[in-house]
Amino acid sequence: MGTIIERKNLLNICKAFKLIQNDIPIPLVVVGKGGPYKEKVKQYLADNKLEEKVIFLSDQLAAQGKKPFIATEDFPALYQLSTAMIYPSFYEGFGMPIIEAMSGGVPVITSTTSCMPEIAGDAAFLANPERPEEMAEGFRKFYGDDTYRDAAIAKGFQNIQRFSTDQYAQSVMNMYNSAL
Repeated sequence: MGTIIERKNLLNICKAFKLIQNDIPIPLVVVGKGGPYKEKVKQYLADNKLEEKVIFLSDQLAAQGKKPFIATEDFPALYQLSTAMIYPSFYEGFGMPIIEAMSGGVPVITSTTSCMPEIAGDAAFLANPERPEEMAEGFRKFYGDDTYRDAAIAKGFQNIQRFSTDQYAQSVMNMYNSAL
C-alpha cells in the first residue's frame, strides 16, 4: 500500500517473491502509483519472468477505465483478502499500514529498521529490508504454518490495543502528570 518509491523497498520484495515463486502459488498484489522506480521494478519482473505473479492493482483499474486510486475505505477489504502484508520499508514516519493490517487480522512482515519494530511489537515477522531471503522466510512462515500465522494474528490484535484512542489519551495524561 502506498506510493511506489525506493524507500518502500518493492524491488527487494519482488526479489523475495522470486525466491518463493515455486513454493507459494499466490500473487503479490501492489497498491499504489509510481514513477521511475516502479518502472525499474517492472523491468526486474520482466527480466525474471514474474510479471504474471505480481499484480499492480492501480494499473489494472486504469486499464479497465476505472479510477486508478484505491479509496481509503477499501483498504480493510484489501487487507482482509490477503494472506499476509509485507511492509519492509527502509524508513517511515510511523508505519500506519502495520496497524491497518493487524486490525484486519492480517499477519505482517516488516522491517527491522526505522519505527517498524516499535509499531509492530512482537506481533510481526521482522526482516532486514536489505535481505530478500529473510522476507521470503516470512512469506513461507505465514503461508505454510497455520499455527505460526494464527499466533501472529492474535498477537496483532493485542498489539493494536496500544494504539487505541483510550490508550493514546491515557499516555498523554501520563505525560502531563509526569511534568507536574
